[in-house]
Amino acid sequence: MDGLRERVLSVWRRTIALSWPIAVQQTFNTLMRTVDVIVTGLFSPAAVAAVGLADLYAQLPLRAGLGLGSGAIALSSQDTGRDDADTRDQAIGQALLLGFLVGIPLVGVGSVAARPLIALLGAEPEVVAMGGTYLAIVFAAAPMRIVGLVGARSLQGTGDTRTPMLVNIGANGLNIAGTVGLGLGVGVLPELGVVGVGVATAVSRTFEAVAFALAFLSDRTEPVLRRPTDPTITRQLVAVSLPNFAEGMSTSIANFPFNALLLTFGTDVNAGYHIGRRIYQQVAGPLYRSYNVAASIVVGQSLGEGDAGRARFEGQAIAALSLLTLGGAGIALLVGADPLAGAFTGDAATRQYAAAFARVFGVSMFFFGIFFPFAGSLRGAGDTRTPFYANLSGTVVFMLGFSYLAGVTLDYGLPGVYAGMMLCYAWWALVVTAGFRWGDWADTAASMMAERADARG
Repeated sequence: MDGLRERVLSVWRRTIALSWPIAVQQTFNTLMRTVDVIVTGLFSPAAVAAVGLADLYAQLPLRAGLGLGSGAIALSSQDTGRDDADTRDQAIGQALLLGFLVGIPLVGVGSVAARPLIALLGAEPEVVAMGGTYLAIVFAAAPMRIVGLVGARSLQGTGDTRTPMLVNIGANGLNIAGTVGLGLGVGVLPELGVVGVGVATAVSRTFEAVAFALAFLSDRTEPVLRRPTDPTITRQLVAVSLPNFAEGMSTSIANFPFNALLLTFGTDVNAGYHIGRRIYQQVAGPLYRSYNVAASIVVGQSLGEGDAGRARFEGQAIAALSLLTLGGAGIALLVGADPLAGAFTGDAATRQYAAAFARVFGVSMFFFGIFFPFAGSLRGAGDTRTPFYANLSGTVVFMLGFSYLAGVTLDYGLPGVYAGMMLCYAWWALVVTAGFRWGDWADTAASMMAERADARG
C-alpha cells in the first residue's frame, strides 16, 4: 500500500511540475479573454454578444492550432521518450509550416464575409456591425494564431513547459494592455471600443508567433527547425491532428445552433451564457487544460520509452488528481457564481442568467475532471478519435438535441437547456473513461513509432 501511495505521489509531483507553467499560461489566456468581456461589458450587452458571437467563428484558427498542436505534442513527446531528436524536430517544423498555411484562407474570409457570418446567427443589426468588424480584425492574424498554438504544444511535448509560459505571459500581457488602452481610450490612446479589443488581439497573436520562431532559432530551446523531408511524419501528423480538429470543430459548430437557441430566449440570456462561460474558464480553465497537456506529455513519453503499463498507471493517477482539484473548483464556482457575475455586468437580468450558467458549469466541473486528463492521455498515445467521438455524440445528442427538446418542445425553458449541458459533459467523461480502460491506444502508439523508425531506417 505504501508503494502504491509513493507511486501516485511521484506521478502527482511530476504532473504538478509540468502543469504549473501551463496553468500560469492558461490563467493569462483566460484572463485576456476575461478582460475582453469586462471591457466590452462596459459598453453594452450588445457589445458582449457581438464579441461572443464573433468568437464562435474566431475558434476556427484556435481549433486548427489545437488540432495540429495535438499531433505535434503526440509525436514530440513519443520521440523525446525514445530519444529521436531528428524525427521530433521534423514533426515540429512540419506542424508549424502546416499551421501557417492553414491560416491564410481565413484572412480572406474575414475581409469579405465577416458581417454576413455574424448576421447568419440572427443577431440584431448593432450586434452584426460590431461583431463583423471585430471578426475581420481577428481573422487577419489567423496564421499567427495557429503558429503560436503549435509552437507552444511542440515545446510542451518535449517537457519544456516554461518557455511557452513566458511567451504566453508576454503576448497576453500585451493583449490585456491593448484591450484596456484602445478599448477605453486610456491616456493618449484613442477610444476605439470593440475595434480596439480586436486590434489588441491581432497584435498580441503576431507577437506570440514571432516569439516562438525566435525561441526555436535560439539556443534556449532544445528542438531546432529542420527542413521537412519525411512524408511518414507528415502523414502521421495529419492523421493525429484531424480527429482533434474535428472534435474541436464539433463543439464550435454546435455553438452556432446552441447560441441561436439561447437567442430565442433573449439577448440578455445569450450575453449571460458568454459571461458564465468566461467565469468558469477563468476559474477552472487553467487547471483542466494543464492536466490535459500534462497527461499527453507524461503518457506519450512513457510510451516512447516502451512502458505501456506505466503509461496506463500515470494516466489514472493524473485523472485522480484532476478530479480532486477540479471538484474543489466546481464547489467554489457554485458558491461564488453571483458575485463573480456581478464583476462582468451591471445589467440585472444579464447578471442573473450569467450566475445560473456559471452554476451549471460548476456542477459539470466533476465531469471535466475526468474527461480532460483521460482525453489528454489518449492524445499523447496518438488516439485522437475517442475524444472526438465522445465530443461529437455528446454535443449532438445532449447539448443540442436534449436542450431543444426539453427547453423548447417540452417548454421547460432554460432549465431544460441547463440539463442538456450537464448531460453532455457527463457523456464526454463516460466515453473517454471507457476508451482509456478498454481501448488499444498503447498499440496505436507503438505502431506509429515503429513506422517512423522504419521510415528512417
